[in-house]
Amino acid sequence: MLRTSLGSEHQLTLDTTKKKPTLTIQLTDDDKTAAVKVQIQRDRLSFVIDGKPFETEGLVRFSGALTDGIVTGTGVFPDGRTVSFNLTMTEAAPTTAAASKVAMSDETEEEPSADAADADTFVMPPAKLSRPLGAYGLDAAIEPEDVLVYNATIWTCGPSGIIENGAMLVRNGRIEAVYDKVPSFPAGIRRLDLGGRHVTPGLVDCHSHTGFSGSFNEWTQANTAEVRVGDIIDPDAINWYRELAGGLTVANMLHGSSNPIGGQNAVVKIKWGSPAAAFRIDGAIEGIKFALGENVKSGKSRYPNTRMGIEAFIRDAFTAASDYRAEFDRYLNLSSKEQQRTMPPRRDLELDTLAEILQGERLVHCHSYRQDEILMLIRVADDFGFTIGTFQHALEGYKVADAIAEHGAGASSFSDWWAYKMEVMDAIPYNGALMTDVGVLVSFNSDSNELARRLNTEASKAVRYGGLDPHEALKLVTLNPARQLRIDDRVGSLEVGKDADFAIWSGDPLSTYSRCEQTWIEGACYFNLEHDKQLQSRDKSERQRLIQKIFADVRKNKKKDSDTKDDKDSTTHSTDPAHVALHEWMEQQVRLGRDPDEIRPACCSDMTHWFMMNHRGSQ
Repeated sequence: MLRTSLGSEHQLTLDTTKKKPTLTIQLTDDDKTAAVKVQIQRDRLSFVIDGKPFETEGLVRFSGALTDGIVTGTGVFPDGRTVSFNLTMTEAAPTTAAASKVAMSDETEEEPSADAADADTFVMPPAKLSRPLGAYGLDAAIEPEDVLVYNATIWTCGPSGIIENGAMLVRNGRIEAVYDKVPSFPAGIRRLDLGGRHVTPGLVDCHSHTGFSGSFNEWTQANTAEVRVGDIIDPDAINWYRELAGGLTVANMLHGSSNPIGGQNAVVKIKWGSPAAAFRIDGAIEGIKFALGENVKSGKSRYPNTRMGIEAFIRDAFTAASDYRAEFDRYLNLSSKEQQRTMPPRRDLELDTLAEILQGERLVHCHSYRQDEILMLIRVADDFGFTIGTFQHALEGYKVADAIAEHGAGASSFSDWWAYKMEVMDAIPYNGALMTDVGVLVSFNSDSNELARRLNTEASKAVRYGGLDPHEALKLVTLNPARQLRIDDRVGSLEVGKDADFAIWSGDPLSTYSRCEQTWIEGACYFNLEHDKQLQSRDKSERQRLIQKIFADVRKNKKKDSDTKDDKDSTTHSTDPAHVALHEWMEQQVRLGRDPDEIRPACCSDMTHWFMMNHRGSQ
């Protein structure tokens, strides 16, 4: 007997004596409905059945656990509603051993009943694809607005400090004015009464590994200065949306820390629903990832694998870059007539990048933990005449904070990570506050897709550990990382003339009880908590619709195959390995929420064409 929380009861027959189990629900003496996808796996029972017994159109999915002859679980209706149920066995239930012998392949599944076959009434809606293709995709491009936010506590992270009951005017994607009281309302401007909520600059993450289309560690050689993470930005990565929901607007996408000299960075704004090219911040100074310590020397098959080797390798690389630059300078200083008679120097992309560091045109962001390694790189930089951009992590930075400050480098640290491996055993949560007190430009970073969603509470830890003023603490994830990335003329604080990148919070942004309700970039709202609820509802409904469509299509195709099993005509599926592989690949892309036909970096054509050409070439 099947009983549901809706109060309905149905006589049910489950037969496990056959190779494939069968399950039917008795509607009347002469009418019954057969379930499909009946599976018994150890103590689990699941099946799909027509919704007619439950007075609904479509297919209902049931799944439950067997305990003492009773199956209890949940049913899911076509519209996503759930219902609890229990199924009482009136005869002996199948044993685990017997159930484990039941075949699970769809090939042996019994044909559905005529009633079930009639369930193929699902029609695909008109083509209206969201971008990105998948969860939380947008149906239309986000456009900037002219808006006045008022009746808010504004954390400017600038000279004005925290403004109670303030207002901010945004026009053409920039901040036009910040008021310490509510002004007269300009005509033609959207007014947003925040009812006492808090407004902060958009948060900035100085160390991110979000949104890479593939690996971000080119480990195969020790110097990979020629590779660019900007070539593999994945604008469709779902973590971008999740980080917008935490108030993040800017990220410094860094190469991994497997190389002493890694790849070039990319500084981006999280413009969800836009192509990769729109993410890049125009005019942001270029950077590169360096790394020291255990991550670099852990590979035993590659030089260097000691700390002394790391220093020697970096010095060798800069010596080569210095010579390379001098060779080009000599050639460029020749007269045009002499240049025509002289072979120009051979172009080297690795040395080009390192030469930009020596010329002050590219920042070094160096993964580092121990004080001796930090001092080593400072001395190398001093010897070659350049300044380190940031020491990333710098968990022993508090020991050599005076040397970091004197050199002029920044420190982008973890708030309170320590003791997770040997080289960070001396890390302390007071690190950020101590370096700040000495005069180091400090920021807190995430180095994590998950932690990037809560950088506001990372900043609050500097209040707990070190007693920083709350306004100064917020700068650790807003103005300070913007200064470290040399983009503070555009972002990092709420000041006139800067980009209108800001987040709206339900309360104090340093409180764990506050939520980010809206995130704006250049005057456009890229995250809104209310809109997020609508997207969740839409995506949940779409998921249920697709599930119903899949079930119906499977049934229709099974019936068609049964009617034409002896008719081998031209409609037979292709057995070409390239087509089979393409079909599998396209299914994988859809499951990942990607558009299989999207043009991606280095493809020069749509991905389907690229895949077919490459796969055929490998046969």
